[in-house]
Amino acid sequence: MKNKINAIAIGGFDGMHVGHQSLFDQLGENGAVVVIETGYANLTPAREREHYSHYPIFYYQLEDIRHLEGAEFVALLVKKFPQLHKIVVGYDFHFGKNRRYSHQDLKTFFDGEISVVDEVSFFGDSIHSHKIRAKLQIGDIEGANHFLGHNYTIKGSIVKGQGIGSTNLVPTINLECEGYLLPCEGVYAALTRLGDEEHYRLSVVFVGHRVSTDGSYAIESHILGDVGGAYGRASISFVKFLRKNRKFESLELLKLAITDDILGAKRALRILSL
Repeated sequence: MKNKINAIAIGGFDGMHVGHQSLFDQLGENGAVVVIETGYANLTPAREREHYSHYPIFYYQLEDIRHLEGAEFVALLVKKFPQLHKIVVGYDFHFGKNRRYSHQDLKTFFDGEISVVDEVSFFGDSIHSHKIRAKLQIGDIEGANHFLGHNYTIKGSIVKGQGIGSTNLVPTINLECEGYLLPCEGVYAALTRLGDEEHYRLSVVFVGHRVSTDGSYAIESHILGDVGGAYGRASISFVKFLRKNRKFESLELLKLAITDDILGAKRALRILSL
């Protein structure tokens, strides 16, 4: 495969957002993505990036290459991809020891084509991974999704919950999601996929501390309609923020709020008329 690759896009690519996709659009048929893994990726941690591109992805750990001077880094790429004739980077790309080299230096070290993609904006606001993180942390799911070009999605293992949902409130699945940035505490309209199912199920998702019950932190998804005993893994795709987390003085009041949340989620997911 490496012997056929003639173009690469280089970057951190956490989130695989709209700006990143504009780099991939420059690759052509035999392109590939080169990820510099900094250890801070929490929008698409580990190999989750591979769900958002049809190009093969190769990973370099920053700790393994940060000592390289600019020419050494380019030589490493040329050795790995012997047919390489095009490198695609963003306008703010820096590389090499102490990040002292920019896309201008690439033109000195590399004999092939250098394609520099300009800043990508959404309604005048430049798209960056750190801005997506900031939006998630204030519950601006729709804003984050616009920047991403897809719904923000987390994945994890289904774990045992409190046990009071199915008896006193509504049945939920509880997830343990490692490595992901979790959105701010509250209730969301979302889509939940169980295991390897191809389709997502409409759902209401709670993220935060169970301040009305045991106080523990949880990620809970109530899937609209009976799903039976779910186990294994699941993924949650966030669509809309419904309300902040708050404490209710009784389970009855909490259940009334959940009923409202379900209606709000149905409206957000367009299965009820507004």
